[in-house]
Amino acid sequence: MNQRLNQLRKLMEQAKMDGVLVTGLTAIRYYSGFTSDEAALVITDKTAALITDFRYTIQAWEQSPDFQVVEWGKVSLLAQADKLFAADGCKRVGFENESMTVATFEKLKSFSYEWVPFSEELSKPRLIKTAEEIACLQRAQNMADEGFKTLLTRIGSGMTEKEVAAELDYIHAKIGSECPSFDTIVGSGPNGAMCHAVPGERRLQKGDLVVLDFGCVYNGYHSDMTRTFAVGEVDDFSKRIYDIVRTAQQKALDALKAGITGKELDAIARDYIASKGYGECFGHSLGHGFGLLIHESPFASTKSQWTLEPGMTITVEPGIYIEGKLGVRIEDCCVVTEEGYIDLVGSTKELLSVD
Repeated sequence: MNQRLNQLRKLMEQAKMDGVLVTGLTAIRYYSGFTSDEAALVITDKTAALITDFRYTIQAWEQSPDFQVVEWGKVSLLAQADKLFAADGCKRVGFENESMTVATFEKLKSFSYEWVPFSEELSKPRLIKTAEEIACLQRAQNMADEGFKTLLTRIGSGMTEKEVAAELDYIHAKIGSECPSFDTIVGSGPNGAMCHAVPGERRLQKGDLVVLDFGCVYNGYHSDMTRTFAVGEVDDFSKRIYDIVRTAQQKALDALKAGITGKELDAIARDYIASKGYGECFGHSLGHGFGLLIHESPFASTKSQWTLEPGMTITVEPGIYIEGKLGVRIEDCCVVTEEGYIDLVGSTKELLSVD
């Protein structure tokens, strides 16, 4: 954490900031290691303080040894932050504009500092993952792969989408996932055409394709993968759509390496799908970064201006969604390297089938 704190202070110096108030839970965890809510960080060139209340002080001492733990109780958290900034003579202070509520900002304005938006700068160090972070991401993905393999032995026609989601979440919890990366997506048959289908009461039927999007969390780091599988034997049309998506994904993966832009990467998969006549059926972006958040920079889309660099993460997840019929999506989560990428996902992309 000391290295991250030093990075933050360099960013402050470059922006001519006297201090930074960190209130977003993700940034608090990244810079201090603290994992609960009801907290804030006050960073100046002299002070690194974690403000929290009595419920979390022991946890704060254990998780954030590089920080002075300051308990607030009789005064508000923001009033305590004000005291710390004032003691260090701060005048120009950065704040997390992208995660702060209007109500909280209105309270900030009552303190006599020049408040400067600082969310973008705070998130920059998280773009390039360290070896330790990549190891956490790989651990999270290994659990997701293991859970998917186990799930396929436990489900079949007659189960509801809700039951499939609950079974997968249970398996992942049993093997060590802190929580699902996000609400597990299960879309069977025509429900698969809803990109982010909420699992419902529809029962899996023979001939269905089922879109399953899920992930695990390890040490706060999120994995993300999608696999589409069959229930029994599916028709030739379903197989053709699956093969188009699989080929589109592979073409994008073959091009993935440092130096490519998110827009260029997106176009490779999108143009192939369009060449097969299904361009209008691929309506979302190709991918997004992942880490302490399930969706974070960089992004691969038709509008993306990101140029991918070694150590960045990106998902590659093309799809085809045909209303009233089916959906297909295949997603891997990858780490960009100088010459290519590390695919964290180990599950096969063959079209698997359950009974």
